[in-house]
Amino acid sequence: MTAPWPAADQLGLLTDLYELTMTQAYYAEGARDPAVFSLFFRALPGERNFAVACGQEHVARLITELRFPRALVQRLAGMGPFKPGFLDWLADFRFSGEVRALPEGSLVFPNEPLLEVRAPIAEGQLLESLLMNYVNLETLLASKAARVVLAAGDAAVMDFGMRRMHGLEAAWRGVRAYRVAGIAGTSNVLGALDFDLPAQGTLAHSYIQAHDSESEAFRRYARDYPGTTLLVDTYDTLAGVDKVIALVRDEGLKVGAVRIDSGDLAELARAARRRLDAAGLSAIKVVVSGGLDEWKVAALVAAGAPIDGFGVGTEMGSVADAPSLDFAYKLTEYRGRPRLKTSPGKPIYPGAKQIWRYRDGDGRLLGDEITGADEQRQGEPLLRTVVAGGEPLAAAPDADAARQRLRRDLAALAAPLRGVARAESPYPVRFSDALESLRRDTLAALAGER
Repeated sequence: MTAPWPAADQLGLLTDLYELTMTQAYYAEGARDPAVFSLFFRALPGERNFAVACGQEHVARLITELRFPRALVQRLAGMGPFKPGFLDWLADFRFSGEVRALPEGSLVFPNEPLLEVRAPIAEGQLLESLLMNYVNLETLLASKAARVVLAAGDAAVMDFGMRRMHGLEAAWRGVRAYRVAGIAGTSNVLGALDFDLPAQGTLAHSYIQAHDSESEAFRRYARDYPGTTLLVDTYDTLAGVDKVIALVRDEGLKVGAVRIDSGDLAELARAARRRLDAAGLSAIKVVVSGGLDEWKVAALVAAGAPIDGFGVGTEMGSVADAPSLDFAYKLTEYRGRPRLKTSPGKPIYPGAKQIWRYRDGDGRLLGDEITGADEQRQGEPLLRTVVAGGEPLAAAPDADAARQRLRRDLAALAAPLRGVARAESPYPVRFSDALESLRRDTLAALAGER
């Protein structure tokens, strides 16, 4: 039986073919010199003003455990283009290099490396597809979820997106990204257990439809799950609210919230709140769901709708408005020499780098500077070594620390950059004069060589 997603010892072959063929070519050439590869994205998509770096520290630890078991190598041998010496090298593979990465939960902007790999060139090349896929997914999900959480203000946001996400692994790994982003809970049971996020949910319309009366469905469910949230819009939303009120008042059932999944959510939330308050049930919350995204959530909050929580699913889980980041994993140094390419519209700055973040006296973010790795500044250096000599330097990254870091930095970000619309002025990011000079010199050297 095929596993729902690859086991850890199969990750080596979850890659693009050319990563393996290039690695074999480096092996055949005896290329063992150190190289620097940089992982970054070139532009923010859609209405984004920031991205949330997520997954880079976890994948850095993952590559220290990357192996090619003999059974896996034998499968690869049957493909044809791979030679015995290279296959033996794969069977003995252990990452021996260094990884420098942003802390999980960091705000990140175009052209800023989320991580840099320094390793023998064959090792660094082999990691490209794994690193890009892992960081792209979690950064996308954390960035989208952070926008929803910001739009919701003081109201809680719950992840309801598993059923329409792009694969089981995405739904599972997404819970960790959502936790970093500040989500209050998830309907995903395994994700909740593995990533220590509260498991939350209500019931489906089918449960109500399966009973002869809506009241009987509410009664049975609330008796089984005291304090539960009841879905009230299967037939008539406000009539459903009245039935909940009657059951709580007359039968003493414990209900934590009512959930509205369709219709004019603002008006229905107001009407539900009025009825609950008039019945003396102000402790019962109002939760809404149904095709929500950050723009709809922001509009409901701006309208003053009395909503205590938002269940957000498809739009957040699929990152529907911007389902990819323009990530690149590029060689920037080899054999001690700066490297770049000159493709139009895809500029690369050579060399290993550092990101310096500047704040004012009150801690507000002023801007970033991308410098060479050996340059020094008075700001906060963001890239830090997390793997050295092929071994992790610290424990696995703490999702709570990442969540707190993101919350702190979002609070320090200029208000227009926290909004759901593209700000008139982007967050300032500049390259150092030394990097600009190195790029010019490298381009001139390339022109002379051609």
